[in-house]
Order: sequence, then C-alpha cells, then structure tokens
Amino acid sequence: MHWSGYHFLESPNTDMEIIRVEVIQPVGRKRKFKPLWLAWLGQTMPALEDFWHKYLRRFALEHWYRFAKQRLHWTQPQLSSTQAAERWSDLMPLLTWQLWLAREACIDCPLPWQSTQDKLSPGRVAQAFPLILAAIGTPAQPPKTRGKSPGRTLGHRPPPRPTYPTVKKHASKKAKTEESLNKANPTAA
Repeated sequence: MHWSGYHFLESPNTDMEIIRVEVIQPVGRKRKFKPLWLAWLGQTMPALEDFWHKYLRRFALEHWYRFAKQRLHWTQPQLSSTQAAERWSDLMPLLTWQLWLAREACIDCPLPWQSTQDKLSPGRVAQAFPLILAAIGTPAQPPKTRGKSPGRTLGHRPPPRPTYPTVKKHASKKAKTEESLNKANPTAA
C-alpha cells in the first residue's frame, strides 16, 4: 500500500510518501509476518518494485556509521560550533574514500592475534595507514626552534565559550513548594 502527500506535524512543507510492505503468509507458518512501514522523504520516489533494494542498503550504511564512530572517531571531538561539527562530519566520507582508495597500496600488517586478509577491510587499511603516510612524506618543512613562545599578553582573557540552553523533550515540571507538600501529606503539619 502507498500513501502520498503526508508530512510531519512540525514540518508541513516537507511531503513524504508512506509505504506499507506486507509479506504473503506462507502455507504452514504459524507466526504471522508483521507489516513493515517505510517513509520516503525526497524529490522523486523510486518505483515500488525497486524500493526494497534501497531498504536493503541500509544495513551497509549502519556498518559504516559504526566504523565512522568507533574507528574514525566521528563523535569524539566536542566542537564548539555547529559549523565546525558539520565540517568534521563532511570529512568522514572523504576519509572513508581515502581508505578505500589506499587499500591497493597497503601491505597487511596484522597484529599478533589477527589473521591475515587477502582483501583488506577498511579497519585493516586504517591500521596500516601510518606506513603509507611515512612513505609519502610531507611537503612541509620541519619546524625550527625559536625559543620559548611569549604566549598570551599579560591581562588578556579570552571570551568564555558560548553556552546554549538545554533542549528538553518534555515540558519541565513545576518545582514542589512547601505548601503543596503539606497539602499532599496532612500529617506533616
């Protein structure tokens, strides 16, 4: 089944398509398959016959998210601005492509408890990537020692980091007063 023209309550200008996928019950199966509800947000929705291919791709994406968070440290930096966080997030696919393109030039260097691999995984390429960087070198000149740096000028205080209000998912409850507590417990007076 397919419905068009729906939207989220908070964003009425963004249309979405809703699809309900049902599997025909095979003969002899006691447990019924539950329907699968999917939503499509975007300009043009693919044909319903091809839609399940897109849904199956999500499993590969979930593995990438796990790799980016754990191995590429996507969520580790605590950045102070939204723009910096977006720039950091924009680097994650580029890092993944760099690892994918470098897998042919990599030599497998397994740790003692790891078995060797014929086709290197992105994690194994990241493990061997320092060897590639050492072989490439850097165009930068080595730093020259200049003595002790003066640091900040005396009396200079950098402005504090901006603070933002906490986003809450529910309305805050009113603080209980002594009077309301006494009404709830008549023996307390």
